[in-house]
Amino acid sequence: MQLVVARIGRAHGIKGEVTVEVRTDEPELRLAPGAVLATDPASTGPLTIETGRVHSGRLLLRFEGVKDRTAAEALRNTLLIAEVDPEVLPEDPEEFYDHQLVDLDVVTADGTEVGRITEVSHLPYHDLLVVERPDGSEVMIPFVTEIVPEIDLEEQRAVITPPPGLLDEERAEVASSRDAADEAGPTGGSEQDRAPEGDRPSRGEDA
Repeated sequence: MQLVVARIGRAHGIKGEVTVEVRTDEPELRLAPGAVLATDPASTGPLTIETGRVHSGRLLLRFEGVKDRTAAEALRNTLLIAEVDPEVLPEDPEEFYDHQLVDLDVVTADGTEVGRITEVSHLPYHDLLVVERPDGSEVMIPFVTEIVPEIDLEEQRAVITPPPGLLDEERAEVASSRDAADEAGPTGGSEQDRAPEGDRPSRGEDA
């Protein structure tokens, strides 16, 4: 199975390096020196990674045969595609590849049908499951363990425990009004400062 693992960005410097937007949780495996990657558009590849390094928080790659800035800039916006065995699972049991999640049925803990996963959207802080509901509408579900505590690949389903308002906007409005009243207090005082929530565990995948 072919999976998009990165997108090439701008050229960096004059020796053929490019910035890369990583779309895999396993860059040390998928984007290691020596890796041969297919491309989209296909005419720019295949590309063999010659070197890789991190600079200012971004991954920089150099490909064999790409020796100057002009050649590197010609690769901009190219997608890098890796061949992945669909039977192989990520090493972390809490992580899943996108192809394992798409088409899973989504149900609540009490068995209520929610819909079907049609896409996984990758954001900087966590991923979102795009779920198509039976009426054709879509709902975005943060892919964090507090909301998606169970992925059952054998049963082909994802079990969710949605907070108020995630699936029902009317409940969200009621909860929001109640929270505002609680924070104001009986005398209508100002909202108290609250510590920000801690980092939530997320699950990343190849895109």
